[in-house]
Amino acid sequence: MGEFVRLEVEDGVGTIRIDRPKMNALDKQVQEEIRAAADEATERDDVRAVVIYGGERVFAAGADIKEMADMSYGDMVKRSGALQSAFTAVARIPKPVVAAVTGYALGGGCELALCADIRIAADNATLGQPEILLGIIPGAGGTQRLTRLVGPSKAKDLIFSGRFVKAQEALEIGLVDRLVPAGDVYTEAVAWARQFTGAAALALRAAKESVDRGLEVDLDTGLEIERQQFAALFATEDRSIGMQSFVENGPGKAQFTGR
Repeated sequence: MGEFVRLEVEDGVGTIRIDRPKMNALDKQVQEEIRAAADEATERDDVRAVVIYGGERVFAAGADIKEMADMSYGDMVKRSGALQSAFTAVARIPKPVVAAVTGYALGGGCELALCADIRIAADNATLGQPEILLGIIPGAGGTQRLTRLVGPSKAKDLIFSGRFVKAQEALEIGLVDRLVPAGDVYTEAVAWARQFTGAAALALRAAKESVDRGLEVDLDTGLEIERQQFAALFATEDRSIGMQSFVENGPGKAQFTGR
């Protein structure tokens, strides 16, 4: 458990909780603690799905600019790889991941939300990639994950202008997937995650990897990734349980083991 980031586990749902007052600025220490929490969530068998949450007030307002302001080109050459890989550790959690977005998710905060499989946001949330206003560009995956999510034209509009995006527009362009009242964001995110606590864990892992890896390659290669993952699941206990349960009791009644 880190000083500012912790993994809280309850009933199969792990919450990666960022708590660095007052705006959850993502300095080097927080980045590394996010990596550690993501790695722990990946390894723990009692974590079946994950929520990323910054608290009731703010998700994460971005990088710690005071820390970055004194960094040289050489400093950032050394740091940028670790910055990206800390966030990629969240994207690579082989379980369903939902970002519970309250308040501001800007810059690095928006990039962190992009690492989740879906984003549930408060109806008064604000998102954006304002790095251009500092004379830089998104450096933790924003130019890549945002483009893959909303398309190149919308991504360029947001990245080129650095403008803030209100919740309704974020929903309309696909930057977030659901809007709820601010007080319900975490509850709704946990409810989404909890539906997977009894699911076939290896099948979920295969589905996530097939989608994510498939986006990185051409269609034929993506189909081959899918084929291999599909076939591999026939070696699992859950596949036998699921099919036998379907034959005997109909769909949706299998009690999976996660093996």
